[in-house]
Amino acid sequence: MEPINGRIVGREHEQRVLSGFVTAAEGRSLVLRGDAGVGRSTLLEHAAGLAADRNHRVIRACGAEAERELPFAGLHQLLHPLLVDLGRLDDVDRAALDVVFGRGGGPSPSVMALGVAVLGLLSRAASRQPLLLVLDDGQWLDGPSSEVCGFVGRRLTVSPVKLLVGLRSDVPCDFDRAALPPLPVGALSGPASEQLLTLRHPGLDPRIRRLVLDEARGNPLALVELPPQVLRTAPALPDGRAAGGRPELPGCAGVPLPHRLRHVYGARIGALGEAVRAELLRGALDGVAAGAVPGRALRAHYRMTGAEAAADSGLLDVDPFSGEFVFRHPLVRSTVVQLATPGERRSAHAVLARVHHEDPERRALHLAASTVGPDEAVAAALESAAGSITRRGGAVAAVTWLTRAAELSGSRAERSRRLGDAAFVAGHAGLLDRARQLARCDGASGAGASPASVLVSAYGALHEDGDVRSARRQVLAAIEGIRDSGAHEPTEALTRLVDLLLTVNRYAADEAGWERTHELLASLGDLVPPTSRLCQDAWSDVVRRGAGVRERVERAFAGPDTPQPWDLARLSVAAHHVDALGRFRPHLRRDAERELRTGAVTAGLTMLHLIMLDQLAAGEWDEAERTGERGLELAAAHQQPLFAHQTRAHLGLLAAMRGRADRARELRADVDAWARPRGVGLLTQLADAVGAAAALAAGDYESAYLHATAITPPGSFAPCAQQASRTLLDLVEAALHTGRREQARRHALAAREAGLPGLSPRLALVTYGALAMTATDPAEAAEWRRRAEGHPAAGAFPFELARIRLAHGVRLRQARGRKAARSSLTSAAEAFERLGAAGWAERARAELHATGACPPASPAHGAARVAALTWQERRIADLAAGGLTNKEIGLRTRLSPRTVGSHLYRAFPKLGITSRAALRDALDRMPAAPDA
Repeated sequence: MEPINGRIVGREHEQRVLSGFVTAAEGRSLVLRGDAGVGRSTLLEHAAGLAADRNHRVIRACGAEAERELPFAGLHQLLHPLLVDLGRLDDVDRAALDVVFGRGGGPSPSVMALGVAVLGLLSRAASRQPLLLVLDDGQWLDGPSSEVCGFVGRRLTVSPVKLLVGLRSDVPCDFDRAALPPLPVGALSGPASEQLLTLRHPGLDPRIRRLVLDEARGNPLALVELPPQVLRTAPALPDGRAAGGRPELPGCAGVPLPHRLRHVYGARIGALGEAVRAELLRGALDGVAAGAVPGRALRAHYRMTGAEAAADSGLLDVDPFSGEFVFRHPLVRSTVVQLATPGERRSAHAVLARVHHEDPERRALHLAASTVGPDEAVAAALESAAGSITRRGGAVAAVTWLTRAAELSGSRAERSRRLGDAAFVAGHAGLLDRARQLARCDGASGAGASPASVLVSAYGALHEDGDVRSARRQVLAAIEGIRDSGAHEPTEALTRLVDLLLTVNRYAADEAGWERTHELLASLGDLVPPTSRLCQDAWSDVVRRGAGVRERVERAFAGPDTPQPWDLARLSVAAHHVDALGRFRPHLRRDAERELRTGAVTAGLTMLHLIMLDQLAAGEWDEAERTGERGLELAAAHQQPLFAHQTRAHLGLLAAMRGRADRARELRADVDAWARPRGVGLLTQLADAVGAAAALAAGDYESAYLHATAITPPGSFAPCAQQASRTLLDLVEAALHTGRREQARRHALAAREAGLPGLSPRLALVTYGALAMTATDPAEAAEWRRRAEGHPAAGAFPFELARIRLAHGVRLRQARGRKAARSSLTSAAEAFERLGAAGWAERARAELHATGACPPASPAHGAARVAALTWQERRIADLAAGGLTNKEIGLRTRLSPRTVGSHLYRAFPKLGITSRAALRDALDRMPAAPDA
């Protein structure tokens, strides 16, 4: 739809909304959604004109179907005019943008990290002049770009930046989930349709006029384009009547409107010469824009030449700003492609591959589309592009590219290898049906079960059914077959099988299975890579094989190579077992967001589990609960029952520690009923850990003892039981409260003799605490308690530290009187209050009350303290609680990192905390920060 003499017909409401949008003082976002040809582009242009009149800088971009599988292609197009401002960003934001735009190395940033970087870039650009971003055909934007645009669009209220997006309502896209304010653009009303038809085609025969109005049904593009077609194809009305006496557009009866318009364009395209049609096809396949608009971001695409005849036919326009041909409407572009024969499309792709010889991903895509038979060079180029796009966060697209590379492979071995790679990536992306299909194709190419088919089958048995026995049997047989075939060099297929075997054993958590695995991997020697050996030691039995694991984990994280997402997830599991994950959590969170956004469900959900567990350990229980609920929702949505029950177990553990006994028991029952019949030992141990924690919080010490000893007997640590060392304090405290002092002491001594303090800081803390609780000699107890509280990492585990202080306070009150106990009991009570551990807090308050002191009454105690925070202290505390470093906070507040640290140093005692890890929980209970 084009304006008539500068006037848009029938869009008064939409124009009022757009005028308010443009003139608003604050930043906003708005999505115009309507059918093809309804006039979205005209309204976007109208808004752009209003903004230009108000001295806004207008930047335009347009989604292209040809670029929908190129991650961040749309974002690059939208931000390209602003890249000159990259130098004004801080190092973190600049690095994030450099990675996704191919200007730097490193792993792909998360949506949040990239969104924050884009917001910073937009804010700096808008500091000189208000900014309007206009994105047309947003339904063709690639998924990662859409995610970032949605993130940014929801956070523009504090900046002079506005985002306007046009979408076709008949094409599902990622913007559907962006939750941006909508402006529906529907069909024109009857009077408006008649007015537009009169203005554009005056003097039409009444019967043709009625035909056009009936066929167009308020679609402005149809009202403009159909009359010439009717006059050409049915000049004599009596010959063009339908059976009912009504004139009819030939060839279009009963066809939806966009298809009818394609018929109109098809007739014009067919009348062009062969050379012009070929030129249009090359432009369409490379995503040449539709519509001539000022301010469009420059990008590399095919430049159509010699197409004046198409412009004369109303199929192309000339962009007045670049002088290049552009399609008049997206429907023209799609019609050009639909009308071309397969041979014509292949020829066009071959030309485009030569045009994009400096862009490996585009060149590979066009080469693949231009090739019919096997071509190893093209297959290798496409495989390399798939690896590149995976590193940039495009795992789902990589499956398609690898599959096509397999089809083009020059040998059966290369075809099988690439199909295996595609199946492997598909499995980690949660596309198990697709992975099975690929594995069957691989198996059909030769005799016997291929490594890919074994991987997919065992992967499905584990994650969909929780069948650890079947999964382990299949993988063991495949590895033994490779070993017995005389393999002398490590291969990717063998490594993947070994890593899956380790994962299966981690969930099975049984001694016999691990022993057989250790024997098999020992027989493979150097065929097993170091990272897999590290996971073998950390996952199987950290008590017996964990010496030196923490140092190996830290060296692996510090390595120069960026690991694949699934390798990072496995390495992070090892870090969790030795409590070394905290320092790597920001990196893990970024990668988790990227993997979940791009569909790599297995790695993403594993990372979410680890993030939640680290939040639990650090005392960030509210965040842990939100992370767990999100993980549970994602696991259910992707039909991942193993992950769903694992998340329920973690949520049950949190509920138990918080004293929510009913919720904990409900979740524990669900997990136990699913996991125990299947032999998923990790989850049955977690279920018992939930039971022990819930019973301890409720003061039911006999039940707590029974649950704890179901994991491991007192005085030893059951082999290959991951929860055995993690429930050390639970078993000791339950034993003490039920009169089993000898068993408690034996268990504490067993922890020391097993070397637990040398394995991780948390195990050191709880071992020292257990020794202090069980020592009969007061001097010895005091020494172990001093070592526990004095451990450098004690503050990183606030729940365990508070339990040790509570036990020490009770002992002091009984042995040395009330006054001596008050300090320890007060610290414990306040820590439990901050954590939200209701049962433990109540017990600490009761003990404190018994000393004659006044215990903290409720979490509102902290709200009174926050009034002492200055505005600047509160602002900095909020930013620090959000995960920003002192340097990052300084950049946002225009303060030096040293000044930021001073503000935090003064804020911590006012909040009653000692570390950054406790900030979020302390602030969550406070009133909202005052406005600046």
